[in-house]
Amino acid sequence: MGQIVSRSTTAQPLILKPSRGFVPLNLRDIWAYRELLYFLTWRDVKVRYKQTALGAAWAILQLVLTMLVFSVFFGRLAKVPSDGIPYPVFAFTALLPWQLFAYALSESSNSLVGSQNLITKVYFPRLVIPISAVLAGLVDFAIGFVVLLALMWHYGISPTGAIVFLPLFVALAIVTALAVGLWLSSLNVKYRDVRYTIPFLTQFWMFATPVAYPSSLVPGRWHTLYGLNPMAGVVDSFRWALLGRMEGPGPMLAASVAAVAGLFIGGLIYFRTMETTFADLV
Repeated sequence: MGQIVSRSTTAQPLILKPSRGFVPLNLRDIWAYRELLYFLTWRDVKVRYKQTALGAAWAILQLVLTMLVFSVFFGRLAKVPSDGIPYPVFAFTALLPWQLFAYALSESSNSLVGSQNLITKVYFPRLVIPISAVLAGLVDFAIGFVVLLALMWHYGISPTGAIVFLPLFVALAIVTALAVGLWLSSLNVKYRDVRYTIPFLTQFWMFATPVAYPSSLVPGRWHTLYGLNPMAGVVDSFRWALLGRMEGPGPMLAASVAAVAGLFIGGLIYFRTMETTFADLV
């Protein structure tokens, strides 16, 4: 008869220790928790429209009302040039990526504090939280984009072939919001008054971006410096891809991409450095 060998089935305990020194990004963890990312994104979308009378129509209403205000005060009264484009289309084309950026920036900056119950109870890559807050804004963007196409059809404007590059510019707006959101969300955990600066920052940033006016008003020699505002490159490139009545992306877009890369890498490093303290401070 064969001899039965008894083996110990006692599992070794798993000990979690805080990271020390440089903390790697561990992108594999984010991929492993992709289902959590999906559910958090869907949760943010549902919370945004839960118990609202107009539902998703708010995404359209905000854009349309802002476009009307800009058209009256900047287009008719102030006579701000629009590079030969009907001002409502000119404004709406910029407001659409701007709304995506502004919403993603606000939500990602407050995402960690808003998810404190989740952070203090279970382990998961904290980077999932600001990413999900940013991705939730794509629903509003998709709805607004349909309205923009209808507005362009009304004015007899057809999209150009450069529309194939549009996803790249949308991605640049998302990464810009996430890059700044990583900095502000980490700081917001430690300093709660950071959330009061976000509306002011967003408002100031909009007037520093060619939303209500064309970038052609900025002298050409300053375009590269102006492009250090990442949203300047996004808005200009967005208009070019859809309307095609201005110069294509150039030094301004290159400067915007470089600025976003610096902000994003720095934000990731700072976020990962502060991540070990989130559960204690939130």
